[in-house]
Amino acid sequence: MEKKDLLKGKVHKYKDNVNTDEIIPARYLNDSSPAALAAHCMEDIDKSFVKNVRAGDIIVAEKNFGCGSSREHAPIAIKAAGVSCIIACDFARIFFRNCINIGLPILECPEAARDASAGDEMEVDLAAGTIKNLTLGKTYSVPPFPPEIRAIIAEIPSAEELAALCEKLGAFYKPEQIGIDPALSEDMLSVSAAIRNRLTLIRMRRVLDFSE
Repeated sequence: MEKKDLLKGKVHKYKDNVNTDEIIPARYLNDSSPAALAAHCMEDIDKSFVKNVRAGDIIVAEKNFGCGSSREHAPIAIKAAGVSCIIACDFARIFFRNCINIGLPILECPEAARDASAGDEMEVDLAAGTIKNLTLGKTYSVPPFPPEIRAIIAEIPSAEELAALCEKLGAFYKPEQIGIDPALSEDMLSVSAAIRNRLTLIRMRRVLDFSE
């Protein structure tokens, strides 16, 4: 079993129809870096979330989680806050795909979602297709993530891995290596990411917090 296939954490429970503006309020989108988004994640519906969330925790919600805007800031904010997985009765479809794109596991399981309460301990096995509510002593079955989807999640590289790969290939990855001022480079990349609303490599640098 791959390490990233087994997830374990505390439940943060939410209602039906949590929209992307509730996940990350639009007033904070001027800075789309993962750390900045995470600092305000769920702020308008759960002011204690940022203070209480720990790495590996799991968000559990009712119906239609992630409705609203198609922008990817919402799943980025959730992942950057340390959440390892989202479980709900069902999801807005674009939000679902955006989560997969950035390597954030997401599962539909109405029974597990309705049974769970805030503070429960959960364990999720993506390969086996099981959700265990350790607090309640109950196990739920979901379709296992297909290998290709698990591969997307497992293979999203860290900033350190990207840098090491560039070093190995002898590729330039710092602006000063090609004679560009780092501050100017940051300005150009920030503007470029806003030109087209797609999850391109320019946006992925922010998803991975790969600014150096």
